[in-house]
Amino acid sequence: MIGLEDKVRAYLEEIIAEPEYFIVDIVISGNDKLKIVVLLDGDNGISIDYCASVSRQLAHRMEEDELLEKAYVLEVSSPGLDHPLANQRQYLKNIGRKVKVDTTDGKSIRGELLEAKDDFILVNQEIKEKGKKKIKLEETKVSFENIDKTKVLVSFK
Repeated sequence: MIGLEDKVRAYLEEIIAEPEYFIVDIVISGNDKLKIVVLLDGDNGISIDYCASVSRQLAHRMEEDELLEKAYVLEVSSPGLDHPLANQRQYLKNIGRKVKVDTTDGKSIRGELLEAKDDFILVNQEIKEKGKKKIKLEETKVSFENIDKTKVLVSFK
């Protein structure tokens, strides 16, 4: 039998016909009451109305196919700023924004996201020199395999 996440993903791929939208993550949790969280994004953002439409269509398909016998909660939304970037399309969408990249070796890189290629990103890293207030900028290449997580930093300046 196909797993629940795989089945939900298959439904979503049929529902999301527009090429500018994509699945970021599907999180299934809970035992007594199942919670299915679907995170979607778009190359130019995603609207609440679109998420609501996908949610209605997905719920209808799941009920039509009697996918689950017990009660569940379905949530379809965009990832939000607290959710790390999960795929190259999200990196491409955030070029020019300030990011914090945590690497697998425990280092942290902050700076402007300059590029996102198939296997790496390029960040204009802000390096603070000890005893100096001035920040030095240095282009730093980070391969996707060395990224633990990347979050977009919000500036309220």
